Amino acid sequence: MLYHLLFPLKSYFFGFNLFKYITFRSMLAAVTALLISILVGPAIIRMLKKHQIGEEIREEGPGWHKKKKGTPTMGGIIILIAVLVPTLLFARLDNIFTQLVVLATVWMGAFGFLDDYLKVIKKKPKGLIGRYKLAGQITLGILIGVIVLKSSVFSGVNTKTFLPFFKDYMLNFGWLYIPMVIFVIAGTSNSVNLTDGLDGLAIGLVGIAFLAWAIISYITGRVDFSGYLNITYLPGAGELTVFCASAVGAALGFLWYNTNPAEVFMGDTGSLALGSALGALAILTKKELLLVIIGGVFVIESLSVILQVLSFRYRGGRRIFKMAPIHHHYEMLGWPEQKVVVRFWIIGILLLLLSLTTFKVR
Repeated sequence: MLYHLLFPLKSYFFGFNLFKYITFRSMLAAVTALLISILVGPAIIRMLKKHQIGEEIREEGPGWHKKKKGTPTMGGIIILIAVLVPTLLFARLDNIFTQLVVLATVWMGAFGFLDDYLKVIKKKPKGLIGRYKLAGQITLGILIGVIVLKSSVFSGVNTKTFLPFFKDYMLNFGWLYIPMVIFVIAGTSNSVNLTDGLDGLAIGLVGIAFLAWAIISYITGRVDFSGYLNITYLPGAGELTVFCASAVGAALGFLWYNTNPAEVFMGDTGSLALGSALGALAILTKKELLLVIIGGVFVIESLSVILQVLSFRYRGGRRIFKMAPIHHHYEMLGWPEQKVVVRFWIIGILLLLLSLTTFKVR
C-alpha cells in the first residue's frame, strides 16, 4: 500500500525512491512485524484470558504437560496480524506472488481459527472434522495450481520444479502438477500443525524456514543472481521477500511470548496458516522439492506419526517411538523440553544452510 502511495511521489521527495528497493521494504516489514507482535501481543493475550480461551491438554500426552492446561491459545491471531499488516503496507499489491501467498495464509488461517473456535469455545474435543479441513486444503491447492497453470508469469515452467543439486534441469510434473500442489499445501500445513507441541518449537522452526525462503525469493526475482546461479528467473518473485521478512519478524515477536514457559500458544489458527504459506512459497518459487530440506524437521515430525500409526496397526500394537510426534519421544527419554526445542532449532538452521548450498553444489 505504501509502495503504491509513496513511490509515485519520488519526483517530489527523493527519499520515496527507497520504496523501489525490495531490501528496504523487507527490512521495514520485518521490524514492523516484530513491533506489532510485541506490542499487540499482551492485549490479545489478556483478551484470550478474559474469555477463558485456554488450551486443552490431551490425556495421552506427557503427564507434565498438564500444567499447561488453560494457557491461552489461538495466539495465531497475533501472528496473522503481524504478518499481514506489514505485507499489505510494504509489498506490491498488484503482484501475483503477493496475492497468492496472502490468499494461502488467510485461507488456512480461517480454517485454523474455526478449528480452534470449535475446540476451545464450543468444547468439541476434535474441533473441525478432519475431512472439512482437508477439503479446505484441497480447494486451496486446486485454486493456486490452476492460477499458476494459467498465468503468463510462469510461462514455460508452469508444471515444472527446480531440482536441487542438478544444474539446468527441471522436473516436469505434467498432469500430476495440481495433485502435487495439493499434496504440498496439505502436507506442509499439517506438518507444522503436528510440530506445534512444545513451547517455541514450531514458531522457531517456521521463522528459520521463512528466513531461507526470503533469500530464495530474492534470488529468484533477480535476473542477475538467478542467472549466475543457473536457476529459473521469475519476474516479480522478489516481492515474496517482503512477505517472508514479515513472517520472520512476526515469528521473533511471537516467540517473545511463546518461549518456555509459554504465555500463549499459536493454535491451529497460526500453525495451519504458516504451514500453508510455506507450501505456497515453495510452489510459487518453483522450489517444491527444496521444501523437503528446508522443512526437514517438519517432514520428520510427520513421518514419525505415520510410522507410529502403521506400526501400531500392523505390528500388534507395537510402537516405534515412545510417543509421536517425535519431539515427545525425546521428552519421554528424559530430555528437558528446552533441550528438545533448541536442538531441533539447531537442526533447522543446519538444514537452512544445506538448502542454500544446493544452489552452488550442482
